[in-house]
Amino acid sequence: MIPAGLLVVIGEFFRSHDPLEEAVRGSAAALVAMVPEGLVLLTSLAFTAGALRLARHRVLVQELAAVEGLARVDVLCIDKTGTLTRPGMRVAETRVLGGWPDARIGEVLGAIAAADRAPNGTIRALADRYDALPGWTVQARAEFSSARKWSGVSFGGHGTWLLGASTVVGGTRSRLPPGIAAVIAGHEAAGRRVLLLASTGEPLDGDRLPARAESAALVVLAEELREDAAATVRYLLGQGVTIKVLSGDAPRAVAAIAGRAGIPAGGTPVDASALSEHDDEQLGRLLAAANVFGRVRPGHKLAAVRALQAAGHVVAMVGDGVNDVQALKQADLGIAMGSGSQASRSVARVVLLDGTFAAIPRMLQEGRRVIANIERVARLFVTKTVYAAIIAVAVGVAGVTYPFYPRHLTIISTLTIGVPGFFLALAPGAPLARPGFTRRVLAFTIPAGTAAATAGLAAYAIAGTTPGVSATAARTAAMLAVFTTGLWVLALIAGPVIVRIALTAAMAGSLTLLFAVPHGRQVLALQMPPASVCVQAAGVTAAAITALTLWTRWRGRPGAGDARRQRDRASASSPSER
Repeated sequence: MIPAGLLVVIGEFFRSHDPLEEAVRGSAAALVAMVPEGLVLLTSLAFTAGALRLARHRVLVQELAAVEGLARVDVLCIDKTGTLTRPGMRVAETRVLGGWPDARIGEVLGAIAAADRAPNGTIRALADRYDALPGWTVQARAEFSSARKWSGVSFGGHGTWLLGASTVVGGTRSRLPPGIAAVIAGHEAAGRRVLLLASTGEPLDGDRLPARAESAALVVLAEELREDAAATVRYLLGQGVTIKVLSGDAPRAVAAIAGRAGIPAGGTPVDASALSEHDDEQLGRLLAAANVFGRVRPGHKLAAVRALQAAGHVVAMVGDGVNDVQALKQADLGIAMGSGSQASRSVARVVLLDGTFAAIPRMLQEGRRVIANIERVARLFVTKTVYAAIIAVAVGVAGVTYPFYPRHLTIISTLTIGVPGFFLALAPGAPLARPGFTRRVLAFTIPAGTAAATAGLAAYAIAGTTPGVSATAARTAAMLAVFTTGLWVLALIAGPVIVRIALTAAMAGSLTLLFAVPHGRQVLALQMPPASVCVQAAGVTAAAITALTLWTRWRGRPGAGDARRQRDRASASSPSER
């Protein structure tokens, strides 16, 4: 734009022999025409409208740019609990081990639930099942952590009790009482969470797990699959979104719930307990082969997001806890549950106020709708920039008068770009977003702008070389040629046939009204050229439109489409292209 602008200014002031007033007017028209001034406004409008529509569905968009991320997500990382399953759990069974009295185990579990100052879903399930009795005084406490996967409480006169994953509290399956490992495996295969309650004589020492503990009971917790989980999963998979389940529960239990929701395992469920949180390469290989991960720690979620991004994916992360904050920040799109922690809601770009997994399809649809509309609008505005730059260069090189008054460009911009662009920015439609936004826009706008510039310059040359045609009439002929080409560009990108007809007819009718009103012709400097000039100008405009149409049809033929899809797939691995 800058070189073209300098060229036209030099041509207008030093080479065209026009009066100073005409040189200033032509230079201003050329410089302003090259600026896509409304593109930023309509892009922001499209983002805002998308955010407002999502708000009606109880989805809070905290950053407008997040709407674009919604359209490009191809991997969704989720937890099992609270996402695929309903909030809350219930105690399905308590199996006493080692001869402990049933009543004693019930008292211990009730006391553990009452002692927790920040109860999670597990503790609330215990509190619903077992009553707290007086006389259980807490002397020391080790809060539950998703990193270490156990909690502990020391009671005065009642000993120290541990509750957590069986492979953590019990050490290994081989150290559990005979037959218990098989029982645990059976429950996990059915999608239930199994916790081990153990007693120890050692005092609690921070995050260090006591070395010696006696197994006392298995606590089996059951979760119910959300009614809408299976339908949501089917939609996401059908839209080409891969789902990765990252859960702290046992891999078999996670795989069972994921299978019931319709998420393909993609391989053997992975036990992440032995994986390093800092080996992104190893985790990347496992993520490429499997979709279900159990015994996941918070650091694993962050590493998983980084590994997927390194592989060229656009990653959305759904989280609700403090431990998810880093992964939510790292993800291309962080999605927090409305019922989650304040920290997770603060860093997430989108918050699901109702905490329902079923809102995600609506988010993807809205994001794709917005990006599709922005691409349409961008094609309109960049086409104007292209033909304005070409005309500016041609005028500067030839040293002739600029072929438009500023008010003529106002008519073209308003009726072929501004007003139609407003409607296109809010139009329905949700095609699958693909990489290559800039390439696709330029592939359309350069030929379209070239066609418009050619038609306008040719019409101006025809009128200017015809005896008896005034400068105003010559400029009007150029304006009509560019306007007609601009309407055709609008028709090519406007979407459904009824939308094309309505927009083009309304804009053409508006221009006709301007010519029909004498005051409008006077104010806007409109003067129809002779019929012979109109016929010739119409001929060159029709030729430009025909060439543009043939080009777009050739670009849309099956072979060319296949080539473009291959380029899109190749470019999907490039973060810069995204």
